[in-house]
Amino acid sequence: MTTAQDLAIVAAGPPADPTVEQGDLSIALAGAELLDLVDREAVSLDEDRIVPGPAAEDEDPLLREAASLLVRRTPYETVEDWLWRRGNGLAVRYRDALAAQGLTTPARAHRTPFRRPRAAPADSAALDRAARRWTSGEPVLAGLAGAARITDPADDTSVGLTDAQATVLGSVHQAITELAAERQRRSIEAAAFDNIWRGN
Repeated sequence: MTTAQDLAIVAAGPPADPTVEQGDLSIALAGAELLDLVDREAVSLDEDRIVPGPAAEDEDPLLREAASLLVRRTPYETVEDWLWRRGNGLAVRYRDALAAQGLTTPARAHRTPFRRPRAAPADSAALDRAARRWTSGEPVLAGLAGAARITDPADDTSVGLTDAQATVLGSVHQAITELAAERQRRSIEAAAFDNIWRGN
């Protein structure tokens, strides 16, 4: 089991807001993968640089893929660069992986026929583990979920974290903030363009 998988399960479950931005979740998942790699001593952090350790196999295919994508030449990659590069489309990858493993099942049809059904979790040991971490308020999982706006972010996101965890979570928050600003900028530009065509 990985923190990234636990986060994907939480995002698919009842606590999650159905309006969670996939880009935000993708960045948080990339941060979760990095923390999983730190836990496995596959990488270490030198300030904000990701220093790869010895290559090691992992049972989780997405985490194994993440390890294979590490930049292994100096000056190494920054945490922020990793989040943007690895995070591209990652939420969809995890959603599909959970479905393939039988960890999510289609939700019941909604009364509104044109609303896409959300994934509803199926029973499994993996779901139980994610639920235990979630209900215990484990700071890493809670911090990532707050950053992705699955839940309201905590006031102090550094409590109970190691230096590496605090560095990664801080970078996740920063990247998601930048992404939100970019979405807002594009929305304003699109609205201005519409106004020009309407003659306003």
